[in-house]
Parts: sequence; C-alpha cells; structure tokens
Amino acid sequence: MPNPKPERLPEWLKVSLDGAKPRNEVRRLLRSLKLHTVCEGARCPNLCECWQRKAATFLVLGDTCTRNCRFCAVNHGRPQPVDPEEPARVAEAVRRLGLRFVVVTCVTRDDLPDGGAAHLAATIRAIREVDPTVGIEILPSDFNGDLAAADTVLAARPDVFNHNLETVARLTPQVRSLATYERSLAVLAHASRQGEPLGVQTKSGLMLGMGETADELRQALADLRRAGVRILTLGQYLPPSPEHWPLDRYLEPAEFAEWERIAREEYGFAAVVSGPLVRSSYLAELAARE
Repeated sequence: MPNPKPERLPEWLKVSLDGAKPRNEVRRLLRSLKLHTVCEGARCPNLCECWQRKAATFLVLGDTCTRNCRFCAVNHGRPQPVDPEEPARVAEAVRRLGLRFVVVTCVTRDDLPDGGAAHLAATIRAIREVDPTVGIEILPSDFNGDLAAADTVLAARPDVFNHNLETVARLTPQVRSLATYERSLAVLAHASRQGEPLGVQTKSGLMLGMGETADELRQALADLRRAGVRILTLGQYLPPSPEHWPLDRYLEPAEFAEWERIAREEYGFAAVVSGPLVRSSYLAELAARE
C-alpha cells in the first residue's frame, strides 16, 4: 500500500495563478455554451497556463461518469441523457477561441450501448465542418472492450486516438474502476492497427508515484509499444482528496527526464511528454507534430 502521508508539496509542483483575465474569458465562454472541461472536472494543475493560452480539453457526454476510479476527481453517478446539440457547441467554442488543436475527452458512459462512440464521432465531424485544418485528439474510455465502438471513432479520423493506461498492471484492479489493464491494451492495439491507414496516431499515458516499481513501469512501456502506441505522457499522480488512492511519493524532475530518455531511446516512442505537471492533454499539439 502506498505511503498515506507523503512529504509536503515540493516546489516544482507549485503552479502560478497568473492569467486570471484570459482564464475568466474562457470560463465565461464555456459557461455560455454549456460546456464542460476536464481542466476543471479533474482539477488539472495546468489549468491557468492552458487557459491563458486559450487551450482547453473539452469534456463531452456530460460531467458525470458511470465509473468511480480511485485516482479521479470527476463526478460519478447516474449521468444525464446525451445532449445531441453538444457537438455543435464544442465546434462553436473552437471557432470562437480560434483553436488550432483540440482535445476532446469524455466521461465513461457504460450506460450507453456504444459507450458514447457515435457522439464522439459527431463531435469530430462538427469541428471539421467549422475548420477542416484544426488538429483533433480524441481521448475516449475503453468502451468496455467494444472494438466496433472504437472503429466508429476512428472512422471520423481524429489526428490522435488517446486512451490512458493510467498505471501498471498490478495496481490497475485497485485503482481503475471496472477497467482492466489487458482491455486497455487491446483497445490501443486495435486503434493502432485500424488507425494507421487512416493517418491516426495512437497515444497513451501513465501517472507515476502511485506505488509502481521501476520494473513494472518498464513492463508497461514495453506493453504500450507492443500495442503500437507512438505518443506517451508521463506525469505525477496527485490525489484529488484524502479519500482517493494515496500518494506513494513525489518524483523529482530529473526522474521524469530520465524516464523520457528511457521511453524514447530504449522503447522507441516517437514523442514523449514527461514531467511532474504533465497531464494527458498537456502540449498535445506539439507531441502530435513530433
């Protein structure tokens, strides 16, 4: 079991709160369009920085997840019905913000027959209609292993298909609600095979400091590469509350730099974004271009 009382928050994890004016402008726009962002829902530490740059990760299919993962701050419970007008509002927000690269993620919707795949595909198409040059990264759930649902999303041709492994095999049953390590890898492998001829890159991410060992992390990197994943994010796990999975330790920036080197040089990832404050969609456009 991880250490329930880690040391005080280190200096490298303290973020600036500058940028209140542009941040508030983005918040007002999102509220006016009745949109959610994972930036707020997951209490991302990069919210101020990203919103100052007018970049946001849109959270579609509502703000309530059918799963209750022990690392996540997003609401869980019984979701509201799917809003068919949401894709158009996301596209309108993209237009108003003048975004060049968009990340669209979603709560897990095990209550829907396709896990929300058709809605995600509709969101991609709506953004393309507003501006076909906008880069799009899609970050879906595991669709309960339904590969036909993954195909629905891939057919809409996002630039990047991202599904996070989150943690190593040993910790997955304790940390990820109703998800399995093998299922996530199967979805990623399928997305890599089906997406390659469509020009879709496959991406995944891991949180560090949850109690994983170096050998377990190396195994996860090997498994991701075997599944065809080319883009990787590595970030520090930060418990949203005392009720969530406890933190084992803080990794120093030099450790993240070394894991980036290992991922690139020893496992062959094409792009790696690694650092204490890195989250799945952080610097997504740069990683996709790389």
